[in-house]
Amino acid sequence: MIYDDSQEKVNEESGCTHDCSSCSANCSSREKESLIEKPHELSKIKKVIGIVSGKGGVGKSIVTSMLSVIMSRRGYNTAILDADITGPSIPKAFGVKGEVTGDGAGGIFPLASKTGIKMMSVNLLLSDETTPVVWRGPVIAGTVKQFWTDVIWDDVDFMFVDMPPGTGDVPLTVFQSIPLDGIIIVASPQELVSMIVAKAANMAQMMNIPVVGLVENMAYFKCPDCGKEYKLFGDSHISEVADKFGYDVLAHIPVDPRLAALCDKGILELMENDYLDSAADKLEKLL
Repeated sequence: MIYDDSQEKVNEESGCTHDCSSCSANCSSREKESLIEKPHELSKIKKVIGIVSGKGGVGKSIVTSMLSVIMSRRGYNTAILDADITGPSIPKAFGVKGEVTGDGAGGIFPLASKTGIKMMSVNLLLSDETTPVVWRGPVIAGTVKQFWTDVIWDDVDFMFVDMPPGTGDVPLTVFQSIPLDGIIIVASPQELVSMIVAKAANMAQMMNIPVVGLVENMAYFKCPDCGKEYKLFGDSHISEVADKFGYDVLAHIPVDPRLAALCDKGILELMENDYLDSAADKLEKLL
């Protein structure tokens, strides 16, 4: 830490030892305390990846779900923390239902999909999955934090955090309290994609969170009859945005009715595609 002459003089006169742990004074020498929370003592989580976007409706949840399936198929212990409290969709995609139980000491056990992907979502805590979550920001943020601190995740190689859209209370809580190893930004091929990505990218930069790369969802539609590709949302701008920010483009995911059908039936784990293989390759290098 660097001090100017005036600060050094004040320190000498006050007997400051620069040990903030033994001092209650609120001076310029005090370092900012970390807001990072520790996971449950029985949780061992190696890598935490946030799936984010500057706006809603671009497919963060499907990207989160697909990445968890791919990493699970590659032999990694995988988990999903559904931080989209007011719009949870992760359990639906995996067909996961059941009663969430605890250990009697405040710990909560996550539920698991058919292939063993662990997950915690507010929808698993509701008696009816269609019940709206009408909570204010601080309550929602506190719930997300509890999913990290109170859930007994056990051994996890990759945890994916399905973030709500934007840069409000919940994304801020996740960025400040959960030790993210990186984020993946999801966008769609529209003119305003640069602004949307910039919002997420700038927030990550402010919080010193590395960006793993960009995923373009709904990039095109491929006709099942003739094989011709149609750009439903116009020409892609993702490469221009990636070059601007110095990010990698990890995937171009098409509009795929088969994926939607699998999610609706709760059997996403049966998906057969290679859309996110390159993203998975890059994630493996983080271990």
